[in-house]
Amino acid sequence: MRISFIGAGRVAYHLAKALGSQHQVVQIYSRTFEKAEWLSLQVQAQAISNFENINTDIDLMIIAVSDQSIKGVIEQISPYLKDVCIVHTSGSTHLNVLAKTHDKCGVFYPLQTFSLEREIDWENTPLFIEAANKQDLENLVYLANSLSNKLYSYNSEQRLSLHLAAIFACNFSNYCYDMAKQIVDAKHVDFSLLYPLIQETANKALANNPKDMQTGPAMRGDENIIQMHQEMLKQEKREDLQEVYALLSQQIIQRHTKL
Repeated sequence: MRISFIGAGRVAYHLAKALGSQHQVVQIYSRTFEKAEWLSLQVQAQAISNFENINTDIDLMIIAVSDQSIKGVIEQISPYLKDVCIVHTSGSTHLNVLAKTHDKCGVFYPLQTFSLEREIDWENTPLFIEAANKQDLENLVYLANSLSNKLYSYNSEQRLSLHLAAIFACNFSNYCYDMAKQIVDAKHVDFSLLYPLIQETANKALANNPKDMQTGPAMRGDENIIQMHQEMLKQEKREDLQEVYALLSQQIIQRHTKL
């Protein structure tokens, strides 16, 4: 397939590299030409910074920009690509955002966290696709199968629920790691000592119902330990962490209180 990208950020970088190994990446667009040029060099594509220079001889246009920018982008590029399927890569944007402007549209959403510093295991990354018509859906199935062994045809409501769940499972949990590191850093304790605990917690959640794997003072109803931790955070003048600790402890207590 001949594929072009709108966007040159982390998602575009990883997708363009992965797809470029089996398909032809034609163009990379970015408002900042240097970014488009940098990514284009990675995948032997043409860099552009003006929609008027879009090559219309393509099979698919992938919009990989921030959620709030998708609507504006589709409105600008749709007149140039009337017969081309245009998809976005967002987990939290409904297909209708594209469908209201462009008939041939879809979603190509990888459920993964992206960093420039780390490679992606595409074979095991779930890909969620959706399309406004049958032919475009079949093309997206073909494209997704060239990347991953885990392909799902979900509607927008299902995908939105997954994205919300991913915020808790990935973004919020990572912030908990950040808070943990702040606590031990303040006492010059090596954060890596927590690695086995982090790994085992993840392993248990993967193999079991996370609710059944809950441990800790809130789960046990140990008010003495909870109060001691709260006092420690108060003495360290970490009201922010104290507030999070209290909220999460209360939620765990409510979740596991036997009625």
